[in-house]
Amino acid sequence: MKVNVTKYIPAGGKWSSIIGRGKSITFTAMEDGANLSILLYSAADSAERYNMPDTLKAQHTSHLTKGHVLMSDNGRVLTSITEDSLGWHDSISGYITRRVVDERYGKTTYQENRNDWYRSGEENFAVELFRNGLSVRDLIPVVNLFSKVYCTEDGKMHYVPTHAKKGDFITLRTEQDVLLIVSNTPNPLNETPHYPSVPVKMDITDASKVSDDDICVNYCAENRRAFENTWDYTGLLEGGIK
Repeated sequence: MKVNVTKYIPAGGKWSSIIGRGKSITFTAMEDGANLSILLYSAADSAERYNMPDTLKAQHTSHLTKGHVLMSDNGRVLTSITEDSLGWHDSISGYITRRVVDERYGKTTYQENRNDWYRSGEENFAVELFRNGLSVRDLIPVVNLFSKVYCTEDGKMHYVPTHAKKGDFITLRTEQDVLLIVSNTPNPLNETPHYPSVPVKMDITDASKVSDDDICVNYCAENRRAFENTWDYTGLLEGGIK
């Protein structure tokens, strides 16, 4: 399959773009210990965006992997997970803030450290939202690709530092036109004393047509209903006089 676009997101880096329906987005960890936080919005109407509670509740899970979909607050599918080498991606711990970065890794500034200063997800997302006509009021829960966070019976959340290895990957298929925003910043529960520095490669290709036996469509009844809602919606946006 021909690669349409390849991007490398460096440690601390950020990126955003509208990506059309029917694309495969493959993220690959270039070293051990990657974490890439992502936001998703409908490109047609940014008021429709990734809904973490509905996504997890409908699929009876607290983490994401192959077969799962990322649902919007309108009951439609933004992206589906078609391939995954890890089996667990964090959906509950959120993005790292400026305060946590300063406290954990030491305070740095662009003026003193230039491109070596430590970025936070909070700032990266604020910048990319603004570039796309949105604001911090539009910040929503993120998905932390490559990270594993689980909860114990006492309610505590635990980060697994050895989860992601070099070469691990996950592929998202766009089920409608989406605005994707990414931030290559540490998971907020990663307590390593050194700011993680793991680049992530992103390949965007044309996806194969969704088949009747598609694993994401058939994962559960809620997924099929969400796909049907999405197909109705995208069908109304297409066509017209040629």
